[in-house]
Parts: sequence; C-alpha cells; structure tokens
Amino acid sequence: MVEVDTRSKNSDGIAAAKETLEDYTLRFAPRSYRKWSPAVVGISALGGIAYLADFAIGANIGIAHGTGNALLGIGFFAIVVMLTGFPLAYYAARYNLDLDLITRGSGFGYYGSIVTNVVFASFTFIFFALEGSIMAQGLELGLGIPLWLGYLVSTLIIFPLVIYGMNTLAKLQVWTTPLWLLLMVLPFGFLLVRHPDSVGKFFAYGGENGSGVSISGTLLAAGVCLSLIAQIAEQIDYLRFMPPRTPENSRRWWGWMLMAGPGWVLFGAAKQVVGLFLAVYLIANLPAAQGIANQPVHQFLEIYKDMVPGWLAMTLAVVLVVISQIKINVTNAYSGSLAWTNSYTRVTKTYPGRLVFLVVNLAIALILMEANMFDFLNNILGFYANCGIAWIVTVATDIAINKYVLKISPKVPEFRRGMLYDFNPVGLVGFGLSAVLSIMTFFGLFGDLLKPYSPLVAVAVSFLATPLTALATKGKYYLRRSDDGIDVPMFDEHGNPSGETLPCAVTGMEFERPDMIASAQPGPEGEIQYISSLALSTDKAGIHLLPRQH
Repeated sequence: MVEVDTRSKNSDGIAAAKETLEDYTLRFAPRSYRKWSPAVVGISALGGIAYLADFAIGANIGIAHGTGNALLGIGFFAIVVMLTGFPLAYYAARYNLDLDLITRGSGFGYYGSIVTNVVFASFTFIFFALEGSIMAQGLELGLGIPLWLGYLVSTLIIFPLVIYGMNTLAKLQVWTTPLWLLLMVLPFGFLLVRHPDSVGKFFAYGGENGSGVSISGTLLAAGVCLSLIAQIAEQIDYLRFMPPRTPENSRRWWGWMLMAGPGWVLFGAAKQVVGLFLAVYLIANLPAAQGIANQPVHQFLEIYKDMVPGWLAMTLAVVLVVISQIKINVTNAYSGSLAWTNSYTRVTKTYPGRLVFLVVNLAIALILMEANMFDFLNNILGFYANCGIAWIVTVATDIAINKYVLKISPKVPEFRRGMLYDFNPVGLVGFGLSAVLSIMTFFGLFGDLLKPYSPLVAVAVSFLATPLTALATKGKYYLRRSDDGIDVPMFDEHGNPSGETLPCAVTGMEFERPDMIASAQPGPEGEIQYISSLALSTDKAGIHLLPRQH
C-alpha cells in the first residue's frame, strides 16, 4: 500500500509532527491549540519587548548626536515601524502564520524566503548577545560574577525556559510584566519629581560633538534605531496564536493586535527616550559616570541609589536586569530556533528537531558576548538595520500595495510547498536591491555625503522595486497552483481559518484544513489522499507534490 511506503520513507515528517505539537515550528498555528484570549496573547507579545537594549540605544545615539537628533531619529524610526508593522501583524493574527510563512507567499517563494529567515535568525542572536551582555554587567555589579562567567550564566539560564514553547512563555511573560513595569518606571518618575531641572538639561544636551540638529544626525540616529525593525517578527511569533476573530471579540482582537503588533514601537521608542534621559542626567550630575552612562545597569543603579539605601538599590537594579533579560531572551532564543529549524528543514528535507537549533543559536550568541560586542554596538546595529529594513519593507509593500492596491499578489496568504513557486523575483529583487544599495551607502561607497541616508535608501528601494517587479512579471510567479485539490472550505463564516481536520496519509495524524493539501499519490482504492504541509516539507522524493497548473 502506498500509505505504508510513504510512512516508511518520511520518518522526518512524523518526527516533525510530534515535535511541533507544542511550538508549530514549520507551519500554521492550529485553531485547536489557540485557546488564549487576545489579552493573554497581547501581553505575552509585549513581554518580549522588556529588553534593556533600548535604553543603551537611546543613550548611544544621544551621546553621539545630541538630544534633538536622537528624538527626531526615534520619531522617524517609530513611524516607519508602525507603517510596516501593521500589515504584517494583521496577517499573522488573522491567518495564524509566522513571518516566514507570510514572507513565502508575499513575493519570495517557498525557498526564496530562506534568505530572510537567515536575516531574522541573525537578528535573534545579535540581540540575545546584546541583552545577555547587559545581564552579565548586572551580575558583575551586583554579585561580583566575572563577565565571562556572567555571559555563560545568562545563556544557560534561558535554555530550560524555551524548551516547552508558547505554554511556558505565555505564563512567564504575563506573571513577570507588572514587576518589570514598576521597576522600570519608578526611576524616571522619581527624576521628574525630585529633579525637574533635569528636563531642561535633557533638551539642551548637544552630544559629544555639539553640532546641533541636522538631517544627517537625525538619519544616523534613526539608522541605529531601525535595526529593531525586525522585532515585529518576534511579536508575530506570539500574535500567530491569536484566537479567531468573531463579532463578540472583534474590538478586543483589534485592540490587542494593534498594541502588541505595530504598537510595540511606542513602548520601544519611549524606552529609548528614557535611556537617553537617564544618560544625560548621569553625565550632568555624576562626572564619574561619564564612561558608563550608556549602560542600563548603571543608569538604574545610580537613580535607585538616590531613592533607597545602597543595598536595596543594588538589589532592585539586579532584579530589574535579570527579569528584563529573561523576558526578552526567551523570545530571542525561541524565535531564533524556529527560524533556523524552518530554513534547515526546507533545504535538506530533514527535521533535526528545534532543540538542536536552540543550542546553535545560543552558542553563536555566547561567542558574540565573549567577543565583547557591546563595545561596538552602534556599528553592528547600523549595518544590520539595512538588511532588516529591506526585508520588512519588501513584505509590507507586497501586502499593502501588491495585494490591496495593484491586486497582483494573491490576497489570501499561501505558504504550502507545491502551491508556491520555489522562487519569486518580486520579493527577491525588492529585498536584494534594497539590501545591497543601502549597505553600499552605509559603507560610504557612494560618498560620505550620502552615508547617513542608508536607512532611507533601504526604505525607498524596497518600496519602489517590489511593486515595479510585480508589474514587470505580471504576478505570474506567486502561485504554482491555485487549487489545492481539497473541496472542504478553507475559512469559516467569519473569515477565520477553518478548524475542520483531515487525515494526513504520511503521518497518520489529523491536521486542520489550512495546513493540508491533496497528495499526488492516490489511495489504495484510487481515492484522494491528503498530506500536511509539514510532511510535504520533508518529502525528499517529491512523490506527493502536485503538478504545476497552467
């Protein structure tokens, strides 16, 4: 029987199915698993922005370019992130897909999106290393633990928390958020009340060069901030677990989707402003703090010392740092392991297990920490921003312009192997041109005068090249097939992905309708068999792959 043969040939498909019952590494998040309310999903997603790197970024760009340029750069960053984040967050929450699955059908193709997956995986270990470095600084300051050991501790503590996926992460984020908010907001409020003169000094601060507000200074500051544009992908790793949108929960669904999706940047921008505010206060009032004013650990410790006894200030600072770093680095580790596993499985048709790449991601981050990446943070983030912008703007443009304005790209997202072409020039050209030209601009290959404008180059090229390529190709590389061979409706009466299940001929398991496609192999009686997208991704021989439709 065909069923027996295919099972024996696709043990990776069965292994992947069992593994992803918890974290859905490679596929659509099924309705049966999404039992959380919009509020729980939203709070869990916002828990992932508890990182202290924003304080360091705000301090660094302010010290380098002055308060005026920093504030304008942060504002520019927030606008770009909100405009690009909305279509991505909506698609993730509405169709229950992570950003890689969205990217596949939004201009890149089944294999083409692997390049953006690598960009995202790089984002996760860069920011894991950055946050781990901050945690190690806190452990050294509060407990006397050497930095090298602190790096190791901040890495190893994350591993057991990420093993069990969304169930564990949701509980961790919801329960730790109130304490984190209290510890973070108190110092800022204290300064405003006890030292109101610090506000004037903040706005008057001109930075190290004191050159005043300028377009180049603003864009250089924005470029560093825009390295965070890929954070929307981590928000989406939670938002894909949103419950179905119904008339009863519509207002709550929209509110939490907007707040935890594009709205994350409002919290991020506020933290950058506060980070600069605290740095300027330290520089103006504590001459000994000049060299550490950009380090969040010391920022909070010095303000706490002004509020409470020294021993309690140290305790609060260490607690804040540890909670913040655990909240964000479980997300970095989780999202990175998903991205690496997804890419590896598609390339090799072999599923090694998500935990293998959890180890890989943490190992890379640990190496970066031991290499003291914190000291050249601005350069790393400024360079990385170009790749992140190119990816996010390309996908957002395909959704907003190619799907809704030009109506060239299919409006309903598609991610299944066999339904998509392997590569789609629309996204690859938009992303490739944007990344290459903006990186060349960043390194001064078009002259020093244009160097600060690399973020604008990345945004403009992606936004223009993506629809132009779609028009030039007439959208013919989006769908390899328009019919998946299944008569059961894909969506329910409210437009949500259907919860009806079908049996997978390879794994013998039940999968929900959006995850299924007809197999090219008929059953023993000639009947249509179904195969899950998961099992199809590990089908090395391609015997289940439906032929291309003309």
